[in-house]
Amino acid sequence: MAKNVLEINNLEIEYKTAKINGNKTVKAVNGVSLYIEGGEIYSIAGESGCGKSTLAKAIMRLIKIKSGEILYLGENIKDFDKNKIKNYRKNVQMIFQNPYSSLNPKMTIRQILSEPLEINTDLSKQEIESKVENIIKKVGLDIKQLELYPHEFSGGQRQRIAIARALILEPKLIIADEPVSALDASIQAQILNMLNDLKNEFNLTLIFISHDLSVIKFLSDRVAIMYMGEIVEEGLKEEIFENPVHPYTKLLLNAIPKFGKKSEDIPEGDIPMNLPKGCKFSSRCTHSAKSCELSCPEFTNITSTHKVRCVL
Repeated sequence: MAKNVLEINNLEIEYKTAKINGNKTVKAVNGVSLYIEGGEIYSIAGESGCGKSTLAKAIMRLIKIKSGEILYLGENIKDFDKNKIKNYRKNVQMIFQNPYSSLNPKMTIRQILSEPLEINTDLSKQEIESKVENIIKKVGLDIKQLELYPHEFSGGQRQRIAIARALILEPKLIIADEPVSALDASIQAQILNMLNDLKNEFNLTLIFISHDLSVIKFLSDRVAIMYMGEIVEEGLKEEIFENPVHPYTKLLLNAIPKFGKKSEDIPEGDIPMNLPKGCKFSSRCTHSAKSCELSCPEFTNITSTHKVRCVL
């Protein structure tokens, strides 16, 4: 087995609501544990608000965690000093959801791609220019376009530039947070194919975050289903899509549009400010029993790679 690049153990993250809502506490991530193997694409799926992006920001050490640990190559990132954090950020990069806001509009593409190298390396000006020109070609753009500004590109082209920026430092791990959700379907396919090719070429490890299970099915090695801050099911891509166990996973899969078949609507339910004692999905689950409301189920192993948090 490849060495784990990242391990997360019992991670908890809380937010305080505004005073107008009574200064209540919301558990955005609630006891999440997972590991990421070197060279794999690990996808996290779930509805908006389930904690996917909060988890990504915690991995990048952009937000504080309440408890638990995030281990990068066996070291807790919470303990990193200034120098270690700089090296960590060099090796762990992020592709953001919106390519319209993630690129500095006042900088040319050459400047955007050169800046990480100028800050994090001792490369000469000529070496930096060579790397920038090489990476822009890798993402399917022309060297001449390096002198343009972000507003002169389409959404798909901007996301290619964002991917180039994430790759320029040759990181070990890339977190892609909804990287194609702002793009139309044809451009999505191009970006996903490119990501897959670059992953193989650069031997990348990816954490891919999306609410779109059809996208996740195309790209992933392993998949985690997240609901209200918890992972409720995890397994190999084939296990999740061919043998889903948790009712929430099944609902998400049934909601995928299929040719000649009407997709099913996911039952709505209130998201409580204070998490229930039992299963967080019980208020929306058609199979919920009284016991589901009273105690939170532990993970059950379906196979050595497939586990689910459900009593069914």
